[in-house]
Formats: sequence, C-alpha cells, structure tokens
Amino acid sequence: MAKPTMLESSSHSASDARFASIERYSSVARTVEILSDAWGFLVLRECFFGVRRFEQFQSILQVPRTTLVERLKKFTTLGILKKQLPSTGGARHEYCFTEQGRDLYATMVALLAFGDRWLAGGAQPPLKLIHKACKCDCTPRVVCSHCHAGVDPRSVHYRDGPGAGGEERIAERKRSRRNSDVSVLERIRPCSVARTLQIIGDRWSFLVIREFFYGVRRFDEFQSRLGIATNILSDRLQRLVEQGIAEKRLYQERPKRYEYRLTEMGRDMYGPMLVMMAWGDKWLSGGKAPLKLRHRECDHDFHALVVCDKCGAELDPREMSYLLRYALPVELDVG
Repeated sequence: MAKPTMLESSSHSASDARFASIERYSSVARTVEILSDAWGFLVLRECFFGVRRFEQFQSILQVPRTTLVERLKKFTTLGILKKQLPSTGGARHEYCFTEQGRDLYATMVALLAFGDRWLAGGAQPPLKLIHKACKCDCTPRVVCSHCHAGVDPRSVHYRDGPGAGGEERIAERKRSRRNSDVSVLERIRPCSVARTLQIIGDRWSFLVIREFFYGVRRFDEFQSRLGIATNILSDRLQRLVEQGIAEKRLYQERPKRYEYRLTEMGRDMYGPMLVMMAWGDKWLSGGKAPLKLRHRECDHDFHALVVCDKCGAELDPREMSYLLRYALPVELDVG
C-alpha cells in the first residue's frame, strides 16, 4: 500500500489518546525553537548583515547587555556562532558563523521569499537580493535536491526515519502562549523573515500548521493529536484564518460542524518548513532524521534546496548581495 502524502490522512487514528501526552520528534520544531526567540533571531539576522562585534550588536539592537550575553553564549554553545579574534588584528573578539550557522541562510531566504510574496502588503519587498554568480536579481525557490523541480505538499510522500519517535509532553509547553511582543522582530529594519516568523514562531501556531500537512482538518483531531487546551486551539485557528493561512468550511449542517483547510498561502508555507526540516535533520538530529521524504515527481528520496530562480544554482550567502529598499533609523557601522 502506498504511503500517504503529508497532505493526506496520517496513519494514526486522531482519537488515539496517546497523542495527548506524546509529542513527535520534529526537525522543523527544533529549528523553529531557535529562530522564534525574538532576541536570538535579531542577533542571527544582523550576523547575516555583517555585524560581528558585541558592541555593534548592542548599539544596533539596543538589547540589554545580559540578554545579548545569553544569546551569544547560546549560539556558540549550539555551534551556530564561533568567537574569535579578527584576522585583521585587534583585541576585540568577533562572532562569526560556523558552517552550521551559514547553513541557516537557506532557511532565512526561504522564509524571506514567503514573506515577500504574501506579507508585503502590496509594497515592494524590503530587500532586493542579487545572485552574484549569475548577476541577476534573485527570488529564492525551494526545490527537490534530486530533480530540482519545485515541491508541492501533494507530491511528497513521507515515512518514519531512523530518528522517529516521541517524548512525553512537558507541562510548560502545554501552557505556552504566543509571544506578546512580536513587533520586536522588526526592530531596526522591516523584514520579511520576521513577518513570517510572526505567524509560525509561536509554538502552538507552528504545531497546528504542521498538523495541517499531516492531513488534520477538524477541531477535535487537532486537540487530540496536540494535547492542546480548547481555548488556545480556538485562538490559534482563528488567528490562522484571519492571517489567510487557513479557511473554515462547513461540512455538516445539523449540528453545524466545521473543518479547516490550508489556503494557497498556507500551502506555500510548505517549502520553508521543508528547508527548516533539512537544516534540523543535518545539524540537530544526530544523523537520525525523524522523517524521510520522497518526491513523487522523480520517485527519489530528497531534501529541500533553496536555489536561484534565474540560474538554478543553490544559494550561498557568500555569493549573495542585496540592496535595501528602506532607510535605516540609525547609522549602522559594520566595518
């Protein structure tokens, strides 16, 4: 029997009570947890803009010193940043990306492309990306690593990987609420990545969206599989409908019952989530990916790549430049 796609019904029964206490291992969730911390995201974003020194981060972001120390220590411990003396000399240490950190670029530009397409409010995107390899303006595309064709949630099969399994839910996670100050994500600069994270950066919103891609449609199914309080689930589903990610459909008249389905905008979030999954599989799973993906179009296992829409080459931060379409409120010295 063919394995279900990630948009079809999961092999587990939605009424299975164990889903209320067990949380599936997920490389996407592990990646989102890193990026959804507002101050941590801002530090990483400024790193991609060339900020390297502690004093620069603090001056640009106006972040409390202890908070900045904690975030930089966290990223060096995780292996995303490394602390070193500058090659040009000098006594002040710099924070630079490791290979693991540079690999986050694909996630950043995939989230950026989604935000540019759906969340710019009719205005031009904040950044114009230029791929130096082909000297063209660039819109990032998420493609299959084997055939380089675009990926669609309806064309991807999945199966358990060597890291499949779950862990008991932590009570604190059950009580988690959405970030009350999402505006901090766009501190200093307008940012399409930040706008996208305002949708998926909240833990429960992300988990609800993930369950959509497993084929979950109805309120009681979400509640059973996530072990989520009814008021929190109602809030997140309403919020996703208001944001245009999902739509609410009547499927029964007496009594009235509704189901939720992803819109075109919601389905377009699939690419960025696959990119986050690929990064988490590579760097956070210890070589044991929770899921394996197979692309129906080429019938091969694959992971997501982010490529230039003009030449098709995989994007590397060292081969990219950009033009700002906004004025900075402060003068940023990253020399």
